[in-house]
Amino acid sequence: MSTENLRNTEALKKMRKLVEDIDFCMMLTDLDTQPINAIPMSTKKVDEAGNIWFLSGKNSEHNANISKDSKTQLLYSDNSDMEFISIYGSASIHLDKDIIHDLYSKTDDAWFEDKNDPNISAIKFSPNEAYYWDTKQNKYIALLKMGMATITGEKADVGEKGKLSL
Repeated sequence: MSTENLRNTEALKKMRKLVEDIDFCMMLTDLDTQPINAIPMSTKKVDEAGNIWFLSGKNSEHNANISKDSKTQLLYSDNSDMEFISIYGSASIHLDKDIIHDLYSKTDDAWFEDKNDPNISAIKFSPNEAYYWDTKQNKYIALLKMGMATITGEKADVGEKGKLSL
């Protein structure tokens, strides 16, 4: 696996691609407490600056955690395409109705009454640093390459990994 550390624009581009491809992540808050609070979240949008947006209940435990301490970690994992990214940054709670209405879709009706639900809030996650692993092909090809490497004794190029400085 080759290593490709990226910065600035290229790092944001790589992060955006992986986040939009994978969609769901585990959001970790209250990072100084054990066990760490983790909840599955669906990405609503990655804006031009690279901020990742989510919708959340105002009274949720992770909103309370973010209000206490903004440090947050996002873990995205797509086993079928062998794509993974861990993103560290800070999160903030937003109650602006225009932002909420922009992020809201019909699938959010499963969690909220509608886009005017009084308990709805937006979470803006601002990334600082990320680490990724990407095979650039599906898991079957990656497994085949690993199997061939085992047989031949040669190293297999099964993808890339790296640090994203955002």
